[in-house]
Amino acid sequence: MIRKILLTSVALGCATTAHAQFAYETAEQDVVDAVAACLKERGLPIDSSSPFCPAKTNRVLATITTYGDRSPEAAGAISILDAETIASVSADHPAEVLNTLPGVIIHTNSGQEHLIAIRSPVLTGGAGQGSFLILENGVPTRSPAFGNVNSLLEPHHETAKAIEVVRGPGSAKYGSNAVHGLINVILTDPSGDPLRQANASYGSLGRYKGDLIYDQGYLGRASLSVQKDTGWRDTTGLFQLKGSGVVETVYAGWNVTAWGSASHLEQETADFIQGPDAFEDRDIAKANDDPLAYRDAWAARGAVRLERDVANGTLTLTPFGRVQQMDFRQHFLPYRGFEKNGHTGIGVMSRFERDASDTVTWRIGADVDLASGYLRESQPAPFGFFPGDTRFPIGSHYDYTVDTIVGALWGEIDWQVSDKLTVLAGLRGEAHAYDYTTDAPVGINGRFNVPADRTDDFDFVTPKFGLVYEATDTVSLYANYARGSRAPQASDLYRLQSQQGTAEAEVETLDSFEIGARGALAGGALMFDVAAYTADKDNFFFRDSDGLNVTDGSTRHQGIEVAASWKISDQFFLGGNVSWSDQIYTFDRIVGNGSEIILDGNKVDTAPEWLGNASLTWLPSDKISLEISANYVGEYFTNPANTQDYDGHLVGNLRAAYDVSDALETFVIIRNLTDEKYADRADFAFGDERFFPGEPLNVTVGVRKKFN
Repeated sequence: MIRKILLTSVALGCATTAHAQFAYETAEQDVVDAVAACLKERGLPIDSSSPFCPAKTNRVLATITTYGDRSPEAAGAISILDAETIASVSADHPAEVLNTLPGVIIHTNSGQEHLIAIRSPVLTGGAGQGSFLILENGVPTRSPAFGNVNSLLEPHHETAKAIEVVRGPGSAKYGSNAVHGLINVILTDPSGDPLRQANASYGSLGRYKGDLIYDQGYLGRASLSVQKDTGWRDTTGLFQLKGSGVVETVYAGWNVTAWGSASHLEQETADFIQGPDAFEDRDIAKANDDPLAYRDAWAARGAVRLERDVANGTLTLTPFGRVQQMDFRQHFLPYRGFEKNGHTGIGVMSRFERDASDTVTWRIGADVDLASGYLRESQPAPFGFFPGDTRFPIGSHYDYTVDTIVGALWGEIDWQVSDKLTVLAGLRGEAHAYDYTTDAPVGINGRFNVPADRTDDFDFVTPKFGLVYEATDTVSLYANYARGSRAPQASDLYRLQSQQGTAEAEVETLDSFEIGARGALAGGALMFDVAAYTADKDNFFFRDSDGLNVTDGSTRHQGIEVAASWKISDQFFLGGNVSWSDQIYTFDRIVGNGSEIILDGNKVDTAPEWLGNASLTWLPSDKISLEISANYVGEYFTNPANTQDYDGHLVGNLRAAYDVSDALETFVIIRNLTDEKYADRADFAFGDERFFPGEPLNVTVGVRKKFN
């Protein structure tokens, strides 16, 4: 059965208030019918309640409010990738599906490595770790101080119910690290219908993938994903394993949802290729100058969501726990050191919601996160850019442990002023405490600076205020102000360089103003989503072209995003988006050795001015679907001085699916149709142009089989 008719409109996140209400009402009725069928099947009275047939209506919300973490009327840009979209893309890397969204670009490095950008440049170091919040079922996958620039390695997106992307600050609701945006992977909950499904695919670049899904019905669902890649570049490859499970029941008056997920990655990693336009030479692109590089990582998370009616409102408690560790060779740094890092943590998120009247709903909450993390870095072999260069000493560079406590109080209110106007406001206060100890010798060690044992504290307040106006039954207008904030990462504070003083990093803030419109025209045949924004960022922590940390930078970001989908006929669907942004430095800086000058007004590097995505879907019959798509990345500077640049690229893909039966689907995916020679990531560092080359033309074939 072909299930892509609404693919484009859902992916655009074009949910008007009217559309959202329809989705809610439809979901409610579906749940009522499913519960009734379940009770009948088990020989129970239709009007009874049972833990074996739990009613899930209190969590079945509109498309933008999965798990009820936010108001149905959202003032701000939100994109949703549903399960059908995720399945149809059959992404080898989460970037493949996320890069179809406006304002989003995930740069891939080697294998599963990547860097995230949402209305921002591609950020590295502490900024990359802390500027984007990654969640699973609304719970952050990592404690705030221990982020990871490769954080999409961990969530189980392959079999997810949805991926929710908030474009713009979300700290007032979600807390630290939701500076430029957030990505929330929603695990699929039990469907109500028993399901056994297997997915398998093989790619011409030596990539094997498979998924196993077991859905018991109403109580539980589990899934397992595996990927084996022999690597298209020399001496590369990976093995990745992910698993997740969700259980639902009713106990002692509580609606209970428990979930867990885990991931494991073993990867042989490729290095940058260097030199002007090196990616245009396939022999150079395929080569790997660091065959000993690797990245091994594993992570596990678990949480329980408890929900019940209390005091004329709804109380939700979500205790959680997580553990993570990673061991890798730093192939992206010239001295290629070894790093081991990890952290464990526990916490609880709480929330109480109540309708104060027919027009006013308020929510309050409190969150606590306790964590302990470590980082060890060492250099096994001599390195220097010139004879006698002592900046990169052999042996231990860092060896520290950090214990953290994060506490937060927040509140928000939705006020329906009239039938057409809704006001939304929120405020969050957050406090972070760090306790740092080191086992490495204190002081300057070449390029590296090890601070003495210390404690640090940070606190901040993040507000939001928005308006949503229903211009028509199908079109909504909105305006939104929001602040994004992040406390410094542990690495910002204690992984210092020789030119840095102790704990120079401060709370990073981004103030964003946004207006937009979304909705449907022409009887629902045309869906659209338009947003314009401007944002100012202070205490910007980034790494310049010499690899030196800058702790007090400032930038300005503004842009326009337009997305639309058009049902041309019952057979043809056209969708796409285009994003324009202007991102500039708003301070001056001369790099220590004089190799680079950053001037107020320079373009922020690794920030394409234009992004675009387009797709045309053809359904020639009930059994066949064809889609051709193209992804465009415009020109961007690769260094802050704006003396080096990358020309951008356009890459096309083709997807086709055939439903052999209701239980069996086959598909083929052709990536990089024109065999474009391009760079997935380009930058300039340590005096040279660097690239991670994009994959050549390749073909994937696969099947999806249901066993019921």
